[in-house]
Order: sequence, then structure tokens, then C-alpha cells
Amino acid sequence: MSELDAATNERTLAESGRIAAIGPGELLYGVPEAHIINAAFSHTGPYGGRFNNSHRGAWHAAVEVETSVYEVSFHKRRFLKDARITGQYTFDYVDFLADFSGEFHHLDPSELQTCLQTAPIPQCYGPSQELANTLLHSGSNGIVYPSVRRPSYACIACFRPALVFHPRRAQEYRITIGTESTTISYETVVQQKE
Repeated sequence: MSELDAATNERTLAESGRIAAIGPGELLYGVPEAHIINAAFSHTGPYGGRFNNSHRGAWHAAVEVETSVYEVSFHKRRFLKDARITGQYTFDYVDFLADFSGEFHHLDPSELQTCLQTAPIPQCYGPSQELANTLLHSGSNGIVYPSVRRPSYACIACFRPALVFHPRRAQEYRITIGTESTTISYETVVQQKE
């Protein structure tokens, strides 16, 4: 089973140099949570994300946990709808914290308008992925932008694994979403002491 996983797991493939868009020289080794960071850059999904394409991922994060919950919930609901699964679902979500230092691109007014369209997904990702690709190849560290789901709150898309500094597990949350409504509720999962 582990051989099958190694042959089909994008993170494992990237770490062994079998993904052209990100190689083992960029990925992290020997640091806490390296596998989580590497996964963000290698598990891209078929359409990519707002600021990464389907070949190379990015570390997407929000400054506030509520914004992160809104963003994660939106994409989880979209996944359920695309799979034609209806109802109300609860899932656990582990919040990861990380620190960033460096210069990041801030969207100008024109980029805000073209890159933060809400729909249709994935077509609306085209301009933002194009900008991200241009910035990545010109040496940019990433992008700071307002959340699409909570526009008054900041998010970051980091293009470089080595810049995701001091990643650590934070709180675990239990998020409840319904596929037929936009209501989101979440609660902190109480950690049991052993």
C-alpha cells in the first residue's frame, strides 16, 4: 500500500523530483510540519486556487481564524455541491499558524477588481492565476489580498515554501455547514489531556 501511495501522492512525487513545477530543492525537510507545508505546494487540485495554478500550489492563509473558517467552509460547501451531496455536515479543521517575513505584492485597484471575482469558479481564477504566475517567475514572495469571503480581512498567498516560517498546529475547530444555506457555525474542539 505504501508503494501505491508513494506513486500517486503529489507531495511524495514533488519530494522525489517528479513534479516539474516545484522540485525537491524548494521543499522543506527536517523542520516541524514540513509535510504540511510541502503538501500545500504539491496538492493543487484540478483547477488550482485563486493565486496558484494546477501545477504548483501556494500557502494560502488568513490573518484571523474567522476568515480562515469562512474560506475553508466556502470551498468545502462547493466540494459537496459539486459532488451532489446535500444536507448539513460537520467536519474538524486544524488551524495552522505560520509567520512570514519579507516583501509581498499588494494588489493595486485594477488587480483587486480583476483578481477577486467571486464566480464562476474556476473561470474567475484565470486573471489571478495569471498575475500569480507572472509574480512568481519575477521572484515575488507572494501576495497579500483581501479575503473574497470576508472582504475587510486580509489573506496571504505565499509562493515560497521556505518563507512559511515556524509552522505550528493551533486550535482544532468543528465546523458545521449546510449545502442549502450559507450559514456557518464553528466551535473549538476541546483537547483532551492524556
